[in-house]
Amino acid sequence: MNPYHIDPITLRVFLIAARHLNLTRAATEVHMTLSAVSKRISELEHQTGCILFHRKARGLELTVAGQALIEHAQQILFNIHKLSSDMKAFANGEKGLVRIWANTSAIIQFLPQDLTDFAQQQPDIKIALEEKHSHEIISSLNQEQIDIGIFASSIVPSSIQTITYRKDKLVLLTPINHPLALRTSIAFCEALAYDFVGLSVGSSLNHLIHEASVNTDLSVRFRVQVSSFDAICRMVAIGLGISVLPIQSISQGMIGKSLHVVELLDDWSNRTLWLGINRNRRLTPEALNLFEFLKKKSPSQ
Repeated sequence: MNPYHIDPITLRVFLIAARHLNLTRAATEVHMTLSAVSKRISELEHQTGCILFHRKARGLELTVAGQALIEHAQQILFNIHKLSSDMKAFANGEKGLVRIWANTSAIIQFLPQDLTDFAQQQPDIKIALEEKHSHEIISSLNQEQIDIGIFASSIVPSSIQTITYRKDKLVLLTPINHPLALRTSIAFCEALAYDFVGLSVGSSLNHLIHEASVNTDLSVRFRVQVSSFDAICRMVAIGLGISVLPIQSISQGMIGKSLHVVELLDDWSNRTLWLGINRNRRLTPEALNLFEFLKKKSPSQ
């Protein structure tokens, strides 16, 4: 077998045929004639020296060799796409770009100053920062779509390496004239009698609040859900409900005037923000520089 005779188009045709187990459907998807697809499969079998499919009246059936080839073909095509993407980045002058996704808490409280400090040290490295929900960040890290992620969820796949980025103190936020504004501290279960203002569906903070209410007789009632911490503060200030927010995300100018902060006594109110990378992904020098820089911000460093 000469591996250099195998071309990526034929591997793609093989993978599509393996998915459909039908040459006619595969031909339709790749916009080829049935005879052209059949010829490519036959040539691939000749090149590998293996029968890849059993031809049956109702379609195809993968052989053991065909099943083994699937993983190799997928890896080869992935590497070709990555090669193309990397070369395109060079052609467009984007090499040195680091893709980082972070949740709202990290972006509002910590990343602005951290990235400013990093940019002063490494002015030639470009950073593409996007705000995402924690579950989206974890999924994209796992699929190697981004370089670095910062998220609040502690449940992550084994493929992701995590270290503590920052500690996050959550508090209860109320309007200044709310009954709970007379309190300085409170257990979360006592606040569940009132309507809440929360982030949009899918946020890790909402998930944490729902989990905290599971062991109580009351469930959390979101009267309003918005897309930012600033919007939550404004909704709470006009009396639409109370909320749970990181203390550093609350406008200091509103505390004592239209908003009141109550300490939460629950253990979960001391939250960890995680810095994560994919263990199986080799970081570019630029991404590694940023990762090492952010690691130094960890309380444990």
